[in-house]
Formats: sequence, structure tokens, C-alpha cells
Amino acid sequence: MRAVRRFTVHARIPDQLAGLTALATNLRWTWHPPTRDLFASMDDALFRRVRDPLRMLTVIPARKLEELASDAGFLARTRDAVDDLERYLSEPRWYQRRAAEDAGTTDHDERFPSAVAYFSMEFGVHEALPNYSGGLGVLAGDHLKAASDLGVPVVGVGPLYRAGYFRQSLSLDGWQIEHYPVIDPSGLPLELLTEPSGEPVLVRVAMPGGRELQAQIWEARVGRVPLLLLDTDVEGNDEDLRGVTDRLYGGDADHRIRQEILAGIGGMRAVRRYCELTGHPQPEVFHTNEGHAGFLGLERAREILKGSDLSFDDVLSAVRAGTVFTTHTPVSAGIDRFPVDLVQHYFGDGRLLPEIDPRRVLALGAEDNPNMFNMAHMGLRLAQRANGVSALHGRVSRRMFGKLWPGFDTEEVPVRSVTNGVHGPTWVAREMSALLGGSDEEWGHDGDGGSGKAGVTDEELWALRRELRGNLVAEVRRRARDAWLQRGASALELGWTERIFNPDVLTVGFARRVPTYKRLTLMLRDPERLRALLLDEQRPIQFVVAGKSHPADEGGKALIQQIVRFVDDPEVRQRIVFLPDYGMSMARYLYRGCDVWLNNPTRPLEACGTSGMKAALNGGLNLSTMDGWWDEYYDGSNGWAIPTADGVTDPLQRDDLEADALYDLLGQQIAPLFYERDAGGVPKGWMSMVWHTLRTLGPRVQASRMVREYVDSYYVPAATTVAAASDEHYAGSRSLAAYRTKLDLYWGRVRVLDTELTYDGTDSLVVGKEVRVRAGIDLAGLDESDVDVQVVVGRVGDTDDLHDVETVPMWPSGRGGYEATLRLPHAGALGYTVRVLPKHPLLAGPAELGKVVLA
Repeated sequence: MRAVRRFTVHARIPDQLAGLTALATNLRWTWHPPTRDLFASMDDALFRRVRDPLRMLTVIPARKLEELASDAGFLARTRDAVDDLERYLSEPRWYQRRAAEDAGTTDHDERFPSAVAYFSMEFGVHEALPNYSGGLGVLAGDHLKAASDLGVPVVGVGPLYRAGYFRQSLSLDGWQIEHYPVIDPSGLPLELLTEPSGEPVLVRVAMPGGRELQAQIWEARVGRVPLLLLDTDVEGNDEDLRGVTDRLYGGDADHRIRQEILAGIGGMRAVRRYCELTGHPQPEVFHTNEGHAGFLGLERAREILKGSDLSFDDVLSAVRAGTVFTTHTPVSAGIDRFPVDLVQHYFGDGRLLPEIDPRRVLALGAEDNPNMFNMAHMGLRLAQRANGVSALHGRVSRRMFGKLWPGFDTEEVPVRSVTNGVHGPTWVAREMSALLGGSDEEWGHDGDGGSGKAGVTDEELWALRRELRGNLVAEVRRRARDAWLQRGASALELGWTERIFNPDVLTVGFARRVPTYKRLTLMLRDPERLRALLLDEQRPIQFVVAGKSHPADEGGKALIQQIVRFVDDPEVRQRIVFLPDYGMSMARYLYRGCDVWLNNPTRPLEACGTSGMKAALNGGLNLSTMDGWWDEYYDGSNGWAIPTADGVTDPLQRDDLEADALYDLLGQQIAPLFYERDAGGVPKGWMSMVWHTLRTLGPRVQASRMVREYVDSYYVPAATTVAAASDEHYAGSRSLAAYRTKLDLYWGRVRVLDTELTYDGTDSLVVGKEVRVRAGIDLAGLDESDVDVQVVVGRVGDTDDLHDVETVPMWPSGRGGYEATLRLPHAGALGYTVRVLPKHPLLAGPAELGKVVLA
């Protein structure tokens, strides 16, 4: 029999223990060991099994709770923990101190936003809240945690999936099988947002055919950060609409656009209602983590337009000023695109956004293919500030989206970069924090190579690394046995799983999603060479491999099957294993226990990739192609770079070449260094690299560093521009709209009529010599204050294309003339040009409007 409905019954908590509920429902416990220790002290064996304080309160016997309610020592520890949480939630932190310091200066003109709304389709905070699939969601979870630690007033927004992401198992022949366990939100660390009447808050978005999609709002507390999750499984929705939030990244294009309409438009309405009910400050800045929630910009425009005399163009500047768009996609094929007809179907009748002409919606998502609507293009057009997630990815994104800014060099395309980071307290082993002196709430350990606790030796750190490797080995054995039982093996034939792996063998980890470009099976290009590395009698290597393929990705599933068939071989299974159902709980063992973290994507298809950062914080060394974050952080001593066969167009040949390089590094450099020991059995050369990694990467890979960059370079400038655009009934935004209308009228006739370069004397030109550039400009009705005129000088090649350029402003000299004096910056063949750019105080940069006139 199957239940027709499921629900969760909560334990009755004695009044004396009421504080436990607050501790269990605030997800700060996921990165706060003292809180976890408190719950473990209630019943250590039970807590080790459930690893979730809220579930602990559900399953612990009532008799035990009554005993604890009369235990003076436990009550005192509970009060201390509650007091500590309240201090954490209320005390000024980095953001408040930073804002106060800025306000105390005499010349400050920055505005620190009262709140920032952060939209993402998934949030990986902890496995106790299974609302994520992989790196994007875990990054979003780490962003919220770091924002909480820093005191940044962020509100998270996204859907709540009733089936979360799938659980993975393997068939007997190694094929991925998906399972979708249904969750009950009332059994998770969530609270339903209700109206003063006690009824659930519902946000509504119009659907075609006169229908309406309703969603209730669940709130998770991530430290100081509220996370609002929208759930459409409510009475009042038609059956197909109840399923909008059934699965993460599931369904067809129609299902997906409904999810994204809900995330953007419904998410905005959820934030507004939440702030009205709770008194939380309304956000001024809106950060979209990928383009999925991009429709939120249209909802913000609708809010301003409703009941006003403003036009869409009038409010567009204010909407753009407050929007930050982060792209995680290094290839065009990874962008969400919908048929134009489908977008027209949802927006065409005007009910969804009644104040906005559907033609304006379609124009925002326009791309080269007139039949497709591009969510990334809309995200960029609705955001004044955009970024990739590593320096390399920023460069890739500027090339990928350069067509939106014709006439500008790639480096001038207004897409910058903020390299992702990871939340140290979540991912660093507490044993590592204890050894290194982990006093820093933002890091998990001080990250400076041990100065937090003087006198930590190679021997001590090596012993800890062996302990963590041993913990991983025990977990590998347990999970390998469970996986084989799921595949149909008998417990009687699985004794061998108790003997696989060895805590003294060099351990390499590879775990991630399994799209083709991440090359799960690169290590199998030459099976015999891999076999030799695994079974080397003097310097063996063991591999832990894990990963999920998207349910619709048959190619990814085939890669998993290929590696499973290799590891099933009795000859090698003692040294290599594929662990199904990769998730956060498994990941912690891998990041902490592996000596080497392997990452071998096809360059430059990895936007960032953060798993290697988590390994580095635990003393693991990275072995990676020069892609994502490793391209900028590798320094020659913190790991190894796999040479890439750039320029080789045959993908099979490229894989062969890079696999050969991988085998050589493992066999000729990595394994010898690991097994080269001193008289005390410590690999001194290896430990030197570990210490160097902790010292140099420790501060750089932190999510706290990432969030600080967003605050300083994106959130504060955005809030400052929003204020300038919206004050005095959007006077600034209306001014910019009028300016853009003026440009549309005159820009096409602006011309650089002539240019001239002169210099004093008859000497030859040398580096550093001053020269004068004059230009005649026809502004065609524009004022001098409407434009910037620049001379651009740089090296030239055979095609006269400029590179290594320097830009110098030119000043009006009367009668349409402009002049500039510049020093020649380089030797060799140089060239120059003159260009005219738009100029307005509310533009974030000269390329923003995509307009330029060149000589």
C-alpha cells in the first residue's frame, strides 16, 4: 500500500529545551561545530546516524528529552549555545563596520545597500535541505553562509523542489539509475511564511488561458540570511501547475520556462511580501546567479510603472542599475534559450506583466536566431553589472557575448569577473582547524600555515593527513559495499569490500557532475597505463571517483558505465572505486581525505570549478588542466598543471595527448614525491607543498573573499547608482532615458572627420616622447557634454588591428576640434585611432550602451 499523503509529526519538546528548536532550525549548525556537539551529546550514536539536529529532535525518545530537561549541565550548555547564536545574529560584523567607517568619512559618496536579494535556481546549504544538484547550488549555499558571517544583508530566493535532485544508484551492468525521493517540507529546517491571519502567504503569477500559478513560501534561516523557497504544490493549483516545482532541472521547455517565470517574477513578489510582513529592509540590489531568474528585472519594472506616469524606457535605467548578473556558462550551448513562440505564449496576453508591452520583453532576449529567446542576453540587457566566475571565464564570456557590444574590443566588453570561493568553516575538517588554530569564523582555520598555533610540525600535519585519509578509506569501504548490495550482490560475496584501499597509499579524488567536457574517463584513455599506476608495487595510487549525470544525458551515463566496468575488474578494484550518489555528505570525506584532487576538463570549458579549493583548504594538492580558478591560482608549487594540447582540433588526439601528460605527472612526479620519506617516515618535499598551499591558497579561495569583492565592486556601486537613478521620482533614470532617445536620434550621423598626429622637433619617435593628436568631430546635433572623445594608441600588426592599447581623453579645442597629448607607450610598430563614446553620469562604463564611432 502507498500513502495518499505524507506529513511530519514533530516531537513535543519540553519547555526547558525550547532553545534546541531555534538551534536546530537555523542552519548555522551546518558550519558551527559547538552546536553540532551539543546535539551529539544528547545521544552520540543517534546523531552520527541522522546528522541533522531537527531530525534528531523527531527521532530521539521522549523519555530521553525529559531526562535532558532536568540535566542542569545540559541546560546550561543549551543556554550558552542559544546566547551565542543570538549574538551571532545581532552583533555588528564586517559589513556593518565597513559601512560605519565609510559613513564616517567626509567625502564618501557610496551607498551601502540595506539589503541584497540573491536569486538562484538551487541552494546547496546541507544535505539536510536537499535543494541542489551540484556546483551552482553549492556555490549559492556558500555565498549565503559567507554573507551571513560577514553580516552582508542578503536574502536568498529560489524554488523548493518536492523531489529535490535525484538519488543515484547503479544497475548490475553499471548504468545510472535515478530515484526521486519525495520530501515533506514540514520535516525540513523550514518555516512556512504566513499572513497575520495564519493563512499561508501565496504569491501569484498569471498563466495563459486565464489561469494562475500560486506558490507558498518556505523560509530557511542560514545564519543571519533568510532563504525564501517557493513551492507550487498547493491546493488551488491545477495538477500540472502543482508540478512546476516538482524536480530540479526536470521537464521540457514549457516546464522550464514556468519554473523560471516563478523564480524571477514570483521570487520578486515573494521578497516584497516577506519584507512587508517581517519588517526586513526591502532590497535595493538584485543579484541573479545565472540567467534562470532573469525575469525578475521585468517584474521590478512593472512595480515602478504601476500607477506612475513613467515609460518603460524611463524605469529601465533604474532597473539595470540595481541588477547584478553572474554567468557561469563558458559555452553558448549551456545558455537557457526558449522558442520565441513559447515566450509569446506566456507574455503575449499582457496578464503576466500588464504594464509592459510583450514586444519589449521579446526584444530583451533577442539573439542572432530570430526564433529563439536568450535568457543570458536578457540578463545582460537588464543588468548594469555582469561578471564571470574566474579570470579566465571572464575573458571567455567577453568573447562569447561580444556581439552585444559591436565596435568594442573584447577586453572592453563590460563583463568582469569575481572568482568563486568556498565557505571554509563548512568544508574544512574540524581536526584541521584544531591543529592549525582555527579562530577565524570566516575561514575554518587561520590558513597561514600554522601561525595560528605556533610550532605545528610536518610530523603533526602528516599524521593528521593520514588520519583523514583513513576516514576516507573507511567511508569508501562502507559505500562500496552498500553500492554492490543495491546492484543486487549478496552480502556473503562482499567480504572483499572490507579490504579495498589502504590509508597509506597515495589517494587521488575525482568527483563532479558528468557532462562530457569534464572528461570523467580521460584517465581511461590508456587502461594499461592506469592499471600499472594502480598496481605499482613500490608506489601504488588509489582513485576515488564519483559523479552524477543529468537524467537526460545519455552520453554522460555512458561515461559512468565505462568507468564502472573498469573498476568492477577484480584485479584493480582494490585500488579504484566509483561511488554512486555523490553529494555533500560524501564530498566532505573526499575533500578532506584525498591527497590529490584531479580536475581535467577541456580548456576553457570549466567556468570555475570549486571542488579543488575545498581540497586545498584541507591540505590536498591540485592536479588540473589550466582552466577555471586554477588558471589564475596555480603558482608552480601548490600542485601540478596538466599541459593542454591547445590548437589540436581533433578532440580524440587532444584527449590522447593530455592523458599521456596526466599519466606522466602521476607516475614520474607525484607518486615519487609522495613516497620519498625521511627517517621518520614523513615526505618532506610533499609537506612543503602542502604548507605552501595552505599559506597561499587559504586566503584566496574563501567565499568570504568572494563576497567582499561583490560588496565592494558590485553591490555598493549598484546601490549608489540606484539611488542616483531613482531619487526625486526617478529623475536620474528619466534623464538617462531622454539621453538615450537623443542618442538614437543623432548618433548615426556622428563622424570623426579627420585626425592628425604631430610632435616637436625633427628627432625620430622614441618611447616616452610626447606627441599631439588632433581630430575633427561632427557631433551632428549632440553637445560636447554628451560624448567622450578618446585617442587610442597601441601596437599594430599586419592587419593594423590595435592591441596593448592605452586610451587618452581628448579635449575640445573649438569649432568641432579635439586635442590630446600622449606619451608613446611602446617601441616598434604603433598605430592610433580616435573614437567617440556616449557620456552620462549614470552609465557604469563607456561600453554600456554598445555605441561607438571610430575614425
